[in-house]
Amino acid sequence: MNFVAIDFETANHERHSALSLALVVVRNDQIIDQFYSLIKPATYISARNTQIHGITKDDVADAPEFPAVWDKIAPLFTEDHLVVAHNANFDSSVLKATLAYYGIAEPHYQLLDTVQTSRRLLNLENYKLNTVAKSLTIRLDHHHNALADAIAAAQILIYEHQQFGPAPLKVLVRNK
Repeated sequence: MNFVAIDFETANHERHSALSLALVVVRNDQIIDQFYSLIKPATYISARNTQIHGITKDDVADAPEFPAVWDKIAPLFTEDHLVVAHNANFDSSVLKATLAYYGIAEPHYQLLDTVQTSRRLLNLENYKLNTVAKSLTIRLDHHHNALADAIAAAQILIYEHQQFGPAPLKVLVRNK
């Protein structure tokens, strides 16, 4: 299976407050590349969000703003590319809002949520990223680090694809 797993961390409750971003590129069920960047947000960083992900104002003082990051990753977001996230509604809404904030056209791509795939294919007490990862013996040392979370989401989908095949996954793909 070929896809790109994505994860954002945000500065606060505003969806356009992207603070860090990670992408993990998967080809033929193998992770072949990864990308991580801190992002200087165009808004404040809340103490509550810092408690969750540990990123502070000092950490992003010299980070690029989102448009510079987008220039590097935009080619991965096309109609024939599958983008995967754990709780994809959150990550796709952060992408959409951040693009809109900067006046960048929203791309069209295919989206798949590993919360939904896990609910359909696995029988667990809940479908939080750390719970699903633990049940599949996927290492997740730094939950709420965008790169660690994107890697875990990628590994979850790889596992589900290898165990259950593409059919139950394809029915959950949405066009964005």
